Amino acid sequence: MCNTDPEEQVKEETINIMDQEKVWPLDESDDHFLNTQLQSLQISSAGYHSLIKPSSPLESISENKVVLDSKQNELLNFIPVVRSGECSDIGGRQHMEDTSVCIIDMAEKFGCCKSFDGEESISFFGVFDGHGGKDAAIFVRDNLPRLIAMDADFPLELEKVVTRSFKETDVRLARTGTLQSALSSGTTALIAMIFGRSLLVANVGDCRAVLSRLGEAVEMSKDHRPGCVKEKRRIESLGGFIDDGYLNGHLGLTRALGDWHIEGLKIKETNKEEQIGPLSAEPELKLVTLMKDDEFLVIASDGFWDVFTSQNAIHFARRRLQDHNNVKLCCEEMVEEAIKRGAMDNLTVLMVCFHSEPPVDIIVPISRSEMRRSISAEGLQSLRGLLEN
Repeated sequence: MCNTDPEEQVKEETINIMDQEKVWPLDESDDHFLNTQLQSLQISSAGYHSLIKPSSPLESISENKVVLDSKQNELLNFIPVVRSGECSDIGGRQHMEDTSVCIIDMAEKFGCCKSFDGEESISFFGVFDGHGGKDAAIFVRDNLPRLIAMDADFPLELEKVVTRSFKETDVRLARTGTLQSALSSGTTALIAMIFGRSLLVANVGDCRAVLSRLGEAVEMSKDHRPGCVKEKRRIESLGGFIDDGYLNGHLGLTRALGDWHIEGLKIKETNKEEQIGPLSAEPELKLVTLMKDDEFLVIASDGFWDVFTSQNAIHFARRRLQDHNNVKLCCEEMVEEAIKRGAMDNLTVLMVCFHSEPPVDIIVPISRSEMRRSISAEGLQSLRGLLEN
């Protein structure tokens, strides 16, 4: 089932752009001249201020700074428009274990306080990919955003609140699981929150979020899989191990909520003491300032990324949005294309656009390997027919 959320507005922060300067060699006369002028500078003890005489020959107007000021004003005046859409499909599985959520205004949804200045809304988007059943995914979908919104430090300390809420949701899932055996399952969780001119992405598991910046794919999350060197080191430091690509020989993920029923993954007993296990529910966070060049965000479960690279997904989505500028329809087309490419897992694609207009037409360089992997299903079928004949 595919759903589309209404439009809301978010703002954008400025960015600092540093100019590159060339260093030119000086002759002796130039060097003497500069030394003379430097003696006229008065620098404060803190090193933050310097004073140059108005008549100094070194005083000039920088054209680059004028251009920078113009760009910064343009960024300040730009107000992103949030449009979202979602589509899911069971794919080649017998059961659907993916789920998602789109909340345009958390204050309105949960009756909590407004954003930092009392005017801006905070939006919440999430994709949850369950395993061993769908109950854990549904539990996290229904409880995680509420815990975040009702935290006493929300929204002023949002990063701390999100991390704390992930862990608390995992603990509550364990308590519920002891009462209902049906909740003896696990789930990944990837959420994106838009507040003011900022975008915060928090990830546990192997769903992925990719930002389109003028057609360039910017990965906002990392897949938490046993093949990740950083994750392997963390696991081994906690007494865990990777066996044939599986955490402790059981799970193809290194971070997840739930899975309390699998012995030794969340809590490890050593000398009658309980220690933290290798399967972590702590999210990795990435916070960025939204810019005018940021076009849209794609969040999808791992079944989609099995047949799409990050850059290929951005290319595909941009072309579809340029054709019809319909976010929901674009998500549907991405899911349909993934099925044509042979995706066998559950599929969920959620997209958040930051403009009311479609992406601008630009030339994006595509690598040779990317061109090989971005062939359409129709083109592949035609090629097979030619080879068979």
